[in-house]
Amino acid sequence: MDNKQPIGVFDSGIGGTSIWKEIHNLLPNEKTIYLADSKNAPYGEKSKEEIIQLSMKNTDFLLNMNCKLIVVACNTATTNAIRELRAHYSVPFIGIEPAIKPAAIHSRTQVIGILATKGTLNSELFNKTTEMFHHTKIIEQIGYGLVELIENGQMESPEMTQLLHSYLNPMIEANIDFLVLGCSHYPYLIPQIRKIIPDHIHIIDSGLAVARQTQNLLKEIGFNQDNNNKPIFYTNTNPKVLQTILGSTYNVQEKDF
Repeated sequence: MDNKQPIGVFDSGIGGTSIWKEIHNLLPNEKTIYLADSKNAPYGEKSKEEIIQLSMKNTDFLLNMNCKLIVVACNTATTNAIRELRAHYSVPFIGIEPAIKPAAIHSRTQVIGILATKGTLNSELFNKTTEMFHHTKIIEQIGYGLVELIENGQMESPEMTQLLHSYLNPMIEANIDFLVLGCSHYPYLIPQIRKIIPDHIHIIDSGLAVARQTQNLLKEIGFNQDNNNKPIFYTNTNPKVLQTILGSTYNVQEKDF
């Protein structure tokens, strides 16, 4: 394996760029290729079989780009498909799961909230994780409509504010002190969420943990020391929203896959 091979990152849209940013900040010399499957977003409403099929399609695309490892920057794809991906391909995979463990361990009220997609909350992997913390009350909320609004560039719309209030207010009333964001799209909603929840409630996402896991894996297979690498971004829909989130520094290419 050539150390200069890129790291592949995929998500069911633009949300996984929240994970990509953490990886890029921690490992700036690594070449990265980001794949936004926005045409099929959100994955959270699809069947397990569909999620596996889409995840394999994304993996094939990134392997054709010669990626040395693949980050599944999507909670739904990780919880539903990563076992099949690891069985089918020889490339290393890093997944992303809702950070329930640190929330449950540090919660003083022993009540935590998790905002995630239907596909994540209904997955076998998620249910196994929550069973480990039966002394903590976990309030689960499916974020219906949130991914679609983010993908359409409506993060600060009245519709978004209304949905967030309807999802978060019951958690606040239940006395949560940790809110776990179980979808890689949701970190982009933190400014709006902060306006709704009290200051004492901690917000947790998995971005930095995934970046550190990527760093640890690269210690085994080798780091890229070339600092002239520019990230590559692909999307299969209009690149405008992805371009807006990333800024003009990066080039986003529209490609059918």
